[in-house]
Amino acid sequence: MPGSSSGGAGGSSSAAVGGSSSAAASGSSFLGAAGSSSVAVPGSSSVEAPGSSSAAAAGRSSKAAPGRYSAAAPGRSSTTAPARDPSPSGLHVSRSSRVADPVAVLLTAAEQLGTATRVCELAVQHAGTREQFGQRIGAFQAVKHLCAQMLVRAETARAAVYAAAVTADPVDIAAARLLADEAAERGARDCLQVHGGMGFTWECEVQLHLKRAWVRARRGGGGAESEELLAVDLLA
Repeated sequence: MPGSSSGGAGGSSSAAVGGSSSAAASGSSFLGAAGSSSVAVPGSSSVEAPGSSSAAAAGRSSKAAPGRYSAAAPGRSSTTAPARDPSPSGLHVSRSSRVADPVAVLLTAAEQLGTATRVCELAVQHAGTREQFGQRIGAFQAVKHLCAQMLVRAETARAAVYAAAVTADPVDIAAARLLADEAAERGARDCLQVHGGMGFTWECEVQLHLKRAWVRARRGGGGAESEELLAVDLLA
C-alpha cells in the first residue's frame, strides 16, 4: 500500500513509494541481501551504497576493518625506524650501528700517543742505567733496535695526530687512531721487554701503560672500524 514499508530479507529494508514495488532483482542498486541497508526515498538524503564505511548504516562501523592497516591500530607504530648513520664518505659502514664520534676518536689517539712517548722515554732511561754483563744494556744492538723502533712509531703517530687535529677530517682521524694504537701497544710491549722481569712488578709503571693501551685500543672508532673507514674512502 502507498506509504507503507515492507520488511525484506533478514537485516535488509526495502521501501515502496508511490505504488512502486521494491527492487529485489539481482544486480539492482537496491539490494535485499542480508547486512545491506541501502534505501532510496524521494526527497530524503542519500545513503551510501553497500560496502561503504558510513557510520549511519546499521551494524556498520567507520573504523578500519580488522586486518587492514590503520594508523591508530594497536601494536602498530606510525614512526619509521631511525636510519643508520652513514660513513663520512657516504657509504654504509656495517660493523657498527653508529659511527663513533670523530672528536672522541681523536682524543683517544692523543692519549695513545702520550703512552707511546712515555714508554719510549722509560725504555731509553732504563737502557742507559741498567748494567748487564759488565756494561749497560743500551750498548747491545737488540736493545738499541727496540728503542729506535719505539721512537719511530711514536713520532709517526705524533705527525698523524697533529695533522688530524688540524684538518678534522674523519679519514685522517681514523688513520691517526690506527697509528697511535699501534705505537702505544707495541711500544709498551717493547718497553716491557727492555725492563725484563722488573716490568711486570707493581713497583714499575710499565705494566700499567700496557694495560691502559689495551683498554684504549678497544674503545669505539679503533681497530676494525677505522680500517673499514679507510677502506671505504679508498674505494669511493
